[in-house]
Amino acid sequence: MTERPSTDWDGAALQRRIRRRYSAERRFRLLGLFAVTLSAGFLAFLLATMLAKGVDGLNLAFLSGSDATDPAAAGIWGALKGSLLTMAVTLALAFPVGVLTAVYLEEYAPRNRWTDIVEVSINNLAAVPSIIFGLLGLAVFLNFMHMPRSAPLVGGITLALMTMPVIVIAGRNAVKAVPPSIRDGALAIGASKVQVVFHHVLPLALPGILTGTIIGMARALGETAPLLMIGMRAFISSPPAGFTDPATVLPVQIFLWSDEVSHDFVEKTSAAIIVLLAFLLVMNGLAIYLRNKFERRW
Repeated sequence: MTERPSTDWDGAALQRRIRRRYSAERRFRLLGLFAVTLSAGFLAFLLATMLAKGVDGLNLAFLSGSDATDPAAAGIWGALKGSLLTMAVTLALAFPVGVLTAVYLEEYAPRNRWTDIVEVSINNLAAVPSIIFGLLGLAVFLNFMHMPRSAPLVGGITLALMTMPVIVIAGRNAVKAVPPSIRDGALAIGASKVQVVFHHVLPLALPGILTGTIIGMARALGETAPLLMIGMRAFISSPPAGFTDPATVLPVQIFLWSDEVSHDFVEKTSAAIIVLLAFLLVMNGLAIYLRNKFERRW
């Protein structure tokens, strides 16, 4: 039997290789630190700029008022309420349909050509530009179904179509991450397939599903193009009373104010951006909280 030669740990060649590896690791660490610092710097610059321009405009009159031609009387409550109503419709439609689709594709759907086509279609829909969904809402919901124009109901349905593929992909990944041994153990003690899914798989996949859902909702909250296509850029002087009343949303209101020629609207635009950023930070913080709250170790 041939004896393998021992490694010369003190040899010059091996020491050079070790030094190169440590040097490459240090360079990669510095590159990652630079990337994090750069992104944090851009965010800090954006926040500082918006706070410097708009913090004086954040008052009770601004937070409780609606849009107006006079910048001194303009407020954000009408757009904020429109965003809340629109997000409620989006969540009510996209979450159950997206989660059930993810569960069916992972737990029940047979592996064949049609399933592959559905999976590819969902992945492609997640990458479709948002304005395409706006054109779909304009053609189907307004021109064909004659639903109320500039209403949170139509805006919510349009954004639900855009958000649903993101929820399906996040839900499938969360369900797939549940160990097969949990399914096998539940089936071994006599649980049905439905009991396995709803009593064991979904509770364990819930943190990932909720995180993906809230991130998708945050993306929908910041969308402007699809809502412009369905007429939510109209001048709304009073907050909407229901889902079918004319309304606007925060991103569209920011867009409209930024297009005003009056310099006094610059402060209003910056203040509205601060409100939108605060809304997004709350949603992302909620995603982190829910993930930590429902996360289970196995």
